[in-house]
Amino acid sequence: MGIVPDVFMISIVVNAHCREGRVDCAERFVEKMEGMGFEVNVVVYNALVGGYACKGDVGEAERVLGLMSKKGVERNVVTWTLLMKSYCRQGRLDEAERLLRRMEEDEVIFVDDRVYGMLVDGYCQVGKMDDAVRVRDEMLCVGLKVNVFVCNALVNGYCKHGRIGKAEEVFRGMLDWNVRPDCYTYNTLLDGYCREGRMSEALMLCEEMLREGIDPSVVTYNTVLKGLVDLGSYGDALSLWRSMLERDVVPNEVSFCTLLDCFFKMGDSDGAIKLWKEILGRGFTNSTVAFNTMIGGLCKMGKVVEAKVVFDRMKELGCSPDEITYRTLSDGYCKTGSVVEAFRIKDMMERQTISPSIEMYNSLIYGLFKSRKSSDVADLLVELQTRGLSPNTVTYGTLIHGWCNEGKLDKAFNLYFEMIERGFSPSLVICSKIVSSLYKNDKISEATVILDKMVDFDLLTVHKCSDKSVKNDFISLEAQRIADSLDKIAICNSLPNNIVYNIAIYGLGKSGKIDEARSVLSILLSRGFLPDNFTYGALIHACSAAGDVDGAFNLRNEMLERGLIPNITTYNALINGLSKLGNMERAQRLFRKLPQKGLAPNVVTYNILISGYCRIGDLNEASNLRQKMIEEGIS
Repeated sequence: MGIVPDVFMISIVVNAHCREGRVDCAERFVEKMEGMGFEVNVVVYNALVGGYACKGDVGEAERVLGLMSKKGVERNVVTWTLLMKSYCRQGRLDEAERLLRRMEEDEVIFVDDRVYGMLVDGYCQVGKMDDAVRVRDEMLCVGLKVNVFVCNALVNGYCKHGRIGKAEEVFRGMLDWNVRPDCYTYNTLLDGYCREGRMSEALMLCEEMLREGIDPSVVTYNTVLKGLVDLGSYGDALSLWRSMLERDVVPNEVSFCTLLDCFFKMGDSDGAIKLWKEILGRGFTNSTVAFNTMIGGLCKMGKVVEAKVVFDRMKELGCSPDEITYRTLSDGYCKTGSVVEAFRIKDMMERQTISPSIEMYNSLIYGLFKSRKSSDVADLLVELQTRGLSPNTVTYGTLIHGWCNEGKLDKAFNLYFEMIERGFSPSLVICSKIVSSLYKNDKISEATVILDKMVDFDLLTVHKCSDKSVKNDFISLEAQRIADSLDKIAICNSLPNNIVYNIAIYGLGKSGKIDEARSVLSILLSRGFLPDNFTYGALIHACSAAGDVDGAFNLRNEMLERGLIPNITTYNALINGLSKLGNMERAQRLFRKLPQKGLAPNVVTYNILISGYCRIGDLNEASNLRQKMIEEGIS
């Protein structure tokens, strides 16, 4: 058309390429323009430096700076600020600060508040808040004013690293610097409150925001909505959603996914499905996050068949599943025992050239144990290592849990020591599983020796045994080794949780020391311990097994007084105690009352009663129960 492009037009094209992430295309365009005789200025080269800085490619950004020197293009404060941005993105704060010092020494360059702000933000991102404050104070000393960007960086840094009190100090101190908090400031502090579950303060901050004339954005609503859902305040979350719509704030992908998660956590699959139709109707058909949320929610509710339908629909609509999609669906199949289907999903994923993660392998290992296919675990471990993956703590925990359930304690012990040799510390859950498995195998002394290291009282004395009472067989010696290993790791310094205390009570009950178990419970109650169904279930089972049915029923009553609802396992223990005493009439009465208590008898309930009637020679009643069991579809 005869129009000669100028340097401004060239810089627009370069910026366009860089914003799309195609910095190499931008650089080729610059070379082409220079080859045609156009003079390219500092603005164009700054765009290239900025493009590489956004990608975090410091090497390429520095190379462009070298080109500028060769071509005689003088660098300005923007050039250096962009390079500093690149250093900060890579966490190379020492180099970023050295660059600041070079700029301060250069008499031509005026170091403005943007440069200091960039470095303050860099330190905040990596949690070096003392350095961030030091640079902020230095900025004030050289006569520059603190701006909203610096304040926001500090608020974000403190919130991100759990120092909400300091974030509040900065927020309240902004007025002293004549800086007005903006929507980002409020949203950042809101996120900090929500992460800590301080929802009342978060909601008060929202009200303050409105009073200050700052309209909450969709990000504001998303932050509070997620905080309420994470805290389990589902009713408040739904109210907030309605308020958001009433204020004409248009929900985005994050909003819908958070509400979808809310419905699943409430157990409202109908509400989730209704919302899902709306999500698809609003055009979020290419949102992998939305599909993953829906598939994950259905899998957690055990609706794997429905999750697979959503997965198939995802592919029909042209939305590509990612590793999380495949892993979530595979995990859903594993948890329902459909491990063959889980492996099919894995194969499908690999055909898409997506490699399974260690998390997927952990899930598959769990699935194999659940499906009683533990013989295939060894092959899966070999495949895992062939792919260059290494077992992590979850892998070891899953393996130890699986072998303990199968009664193969020798394999569980070997894995425990392998885990320690690889530098992993066993969790309380792993140690608790080993202890409970020993108790179930009547290895009372061995279990107690380990558990004594995990509780904050002398369990050996309560059990009236010592580590000297451990025998010299393989399991006993390995149990002692595990106990010795706990002296050397941090688990001994961590506060025992309810699981550990419950196992201690269970162990005492299992070994027939019911008075001691109740004594331990009294001590723990005085310390603020909150007993649960397992606590009372263990004691009731122990009393029933010892023939103390009255004591068992007293414990059931105590349970009810504490607001705990006994489950079918508890009532099975009571029925078992009555059956062992031959009191089948009372056992039968309790059995008939189960539906009134909202409980359905299971296979264990029927087996206890049938065995009880067989013991007293009432084969007719035993046969009637067997027939009823078949009619109820209990195999």
